Order: sequence, then C-alpha cells, then structure tokens
Amino acid sequence: MSKQDKLLQSIFNATASLRFEDACKIAELIGFSRKGGQGSHVVYGRDDEMTLLNFQNRNGMIKPYQIRQLRDMVEKYGKQ
Repeated sequence: MSKQDKLLQSIFNATASLRFEDACKIAELIGFSRKGGQGSHVVYGRDDEMTLLNFQNRNGMIKPYQIRQLRDMVEKYGKQ
C-alpha cells in the first residue's frame, strides 16, 4: 500500500481527530485545490463540485464535522 493509499485510508479510521496537514493533503489527492482562507481557515474546492471544504486548524487538528465532510468527498471522488 502506497503512502497516498494509507493517507486516504486514514480518513476512514479517524473519528474525532485528524491532522490539519493530512486533511489538506487528502483534499488535494482527491482533486481539490486551495481556493483561499483567512487566519486559521483554509478553503478547498473543485470546479465540478459545489461543496467547499473548509478546514480550521485547531492545535494542528481539524474538527470532527470537517472530518465527516472530507470523508464524504473521499467516498465520492476516491483516488484521482
């Protein structure tokens, strides 16, 4: 299993915590690109997807609802 596969799989193992940096990497792996952000927030989007992913860096982790949103996008787009 490659590093990318392990990283994508980590989203399904995470329930309450996922590293902010890993969330950003996963978003990019499934075709999202950074669209902006301000302060501790970073926004990712895709041209063919209306939903934006907004990650908030809280002590190096993202919030549980952001993990669920990212998981939904991984299920929808999988590995690109």
